[in-house]
Amino acid sequence: MTKSELRQKYKQLRKELSDHQVEDFSLEIANQLLKMAIWDKSFYHIFLSIEEQKEINTDYILNILAGKDKNIVISKSHIQDYSMTHYLLTDNTTLKKSKYNVPEPVDGIEIQPSQLDVVFIPLLAYDQSGNRVGYGKGFYDRFLAQCKPETLKIGLSFFDAETDTFETSENDIKLDYCVTPTQVIQF
Repeated sequence: MTKSELRQKYKQLRKELSDHQVEDFSLEIANQLLKMAIWDKSFYHIFLSIEEQKEINTDYILNILAGKDKNIVISKSHIQDYSMTHYLLTDNTTLKKSKYNVPEPVDGIEIQPSQLDVVFIPLLAYDQSGNRVGYGKGFYDRFLAQCKPETLKIGLSFFDAETDTFETSENDIKLDYCVTPTQVIQF
């Protein structure tokens, strides 16, 4: 399958999930994350869910991070050059939905990608080698290329890996792990 076909397939699969399933699967993903040896780090980057796209509800993971007193980093996307600026999430952070319904910080304390230890990554599909398919604009590949090599890249998915391989480019950055409601896959 092409990446375009995979995007269509997984958008449809997500659309078919009930709100109850999204919540249950999101909680199960958070519980799977608790089993991982990743909680000794300092800076964790996480995406804020686009509810309209039935993305994983990351509130459960945010609660874990807050409970463990970790530095939580969120992003603001810049459509004109497909870049992202990253901000520390604090009690004073004001969020506003972008025109794509992405909750984003208005401003705040900027954090450099090189400071990040763990990045939780949204995706539509992934394969058994850790390649991922996102929404197709390359925001995360550009962002991950700026992170230090040892930064853990953890994809979050409601679904299992695609068994067929799909085309990749030299700019694609692979996942280290993908976490589903039933397992943690290490690549």
